[in-house]
Amino acid sequence: MSGRAKPRAWTEWLVTMPSFVWLGLLFIIPTVLVFAITFRPSDPYGGIGAGWTLETLKTLGNPNYPAIVWRTIWMSALTTGLCILLATPMSYYLSRVSPRLRQWLLLLVILPFWTSFLVRVFAWKVLLHPDGFLKHALVWLHLISPDTSLLYNAGAVLLVMIYTELPFAILPIYAAAEKFDYRLIEAAKDLGAGSFRAFVSVFLPGIRVGLLTAFLMVFIPSLGSYVIPDIVGGPTSEMIGNKIAQRTFVDRNLPHAAGLSAFLSVAVLVPMVAVSALRRKNTRAPNEEGV
Repeated sequence: MSGRAKPRAWTEWLVTMPSFVWLGLLFIIPTVLVFAITFRPSDPYGGIGAGWTLETLKTLGNPNYPAIVWRTIWMSALTTGLCILLATPMSYYLSRVSPRLRQWLLLLVILPFWTSFLVRVFAWKVLLHPDGFLKHALVWLHLISPDTSLLYNAGAVLLVMIYTELPFAILPIYAAAEKFDYRLIEAAKDLGAGSFRAFVSVFLPGIRVGLLTAFLMVFIPSLGSYVIPDIVGGPTSEMIGNKIAQRTFVDRNLPHAAGLSAFLSVAVLVPMVAVSALRRKNTRAPNEEGV
């Protein structure tokens, strides 16, 4: 028995080794370097100075940063919540329609990926332009006043972020909904539950893995977003990603940019660890009940 276990263990190591190497080279080592650069002094020529210092950590206490950090968190959280709110009924519908219609709907979901990300963002800039069709149509319908600006504000950033991240919420939730046993909903209705209660009490807990995956796939990229606020946002819509880009390319202060990046990395790792712990807890609970 032990003789068979050893070759199997070696096979598992060989299969997973490329993934470990990929994660080490492209994630772990760069992350460690970013944290290390945070404790190096800046160079007047835009490089990294010699020695070690805590000066960069002190400069992170800029009084403007708390507002930017808070804006980044609430906009990312709101984007994630709205994407999941929109993606859940869409995924439910996708999993219940005929296979032929499902193929066409899934094609529409992934169709935006066939176009460059920058082209799509600039298309929204044209659409929201003060002289654009959308602005004139809303003014004609008396929904907004002529002096209302659809661009360069937090609302425009939020709209484009939801549009960009929505497919990343639909696909994992749909993958979980497709495997869901819909006879459970019928059983709940037979026991007296209404359609909405069956949806909330039976369907949503049954696809919690897809919901958690959608949360990670939307929230984490939203935290680091800087292209969308830079193109359709204004000075009051800056996010932490914009400050990192500014410190890197404009100020040429790499340690400061690394410090902000390290802070962002911690902000990304915290929800990942929390969700992983929650998934382990949910996985362990049924096993303990079975025992």
